[in-house]
Amino acid sequence: MTAASPNSPTDIADILAFYASAGVDEALEDAPVNRFAEAAPRPVERAPAPVAPPREEKAPERPAAPPGLDASKVPDAPPARSSVAAVPDEAQAALARQLAATATTLDELRQHMAAFDGCNLKATAKNLVFADGNPEAAVMLVGEAPGRDEDIEGLPFVGRSGRLLDRMLAAIGLDRTSVYIANVIPWRPPGNRTPTPHETEICRPFIERQIELVNPKVLINLGGPSAKTLLNTSEGILRLRGNWRVHTTASGIAIPAMPTLHPAYLLRTPAHKKLAWRDFLEVKAKLRALSSR
Repeated sequence: MTAASPNSPTDIADILAFYASAGVDEALEDAPVNRFAEAAPRPVERAPAPVAPPREEKAPERPAAPPGLDASKVPDAPPARSSVAAVPDEAQAALARQLAATATTLDELRQHMAAFDGCNLKATAKNLVFADGNPEAAVMLVGEAPGRDEDIEGLPFVGRSGRLLDRMLAAIGLDRTSVYIANVIPWRPPGNRTPTPHETEICRPFIERQIELVNPKVLINLGGPSAKTLLNTSEGILRLRGNWRVHTTASGIAIPAMPTLHPAYLLRTPAHKKLAWRDFLEVKAKLRALSSR
């Protein structure tokens, strides 16, 4: 059998008929094309990018002095950071100590704290939680840090733990008009997390000065963090509670201090309410003894 020549009219007609039956109705190229081969990308011409002039580096500016503080005594600002929130460092801690030391009244201390941007917790908190109650009271209570409700209202102990604290005070004949309440940390930590040791150290001068200005007859430390910070101890609250300690101010005044359990802890562990009740009875007895002198 002789192979048919592809150039004969008969063969060409047969091939075209086969293509037509296969659905081919248009001829695109004279030569076959490999559709699986990737074509090389065409170079794209781009206009040259404009060259920006070099940016002038500026030295960090000295922070503005809060009211009542000599501007020459304010330490130089730390290097600028990309984040809005201030990262605690020793320069900010030194500034906090200076601001606290220069406050001669509680109102002035509150102004200094409101203007202070050296603690990163301020950037996420809604309000400064300064204090509540009577600044001339004989009893001052200090907790650790504000929670959600306190952050919203700007007052310490206003949530569930605050209502329990009110009942505890009422049991020994006290209320918010006869006590003064504050926290070691005046700004709520995000998500109610535990403040870092550096955050606590930055805020320590403010609460210590606050205690010194109030000058209470008795200090009640609500919870372990408050007791450890203000009584300079590392003991746990269950070992500390129920035993009188002493908080000494910067001016050398010794204030009797009673560490006790935090109301929030008592809400989680109701069986220990009896321990806090004993501590508050000790406070009542101490106040009676001091008033009889």
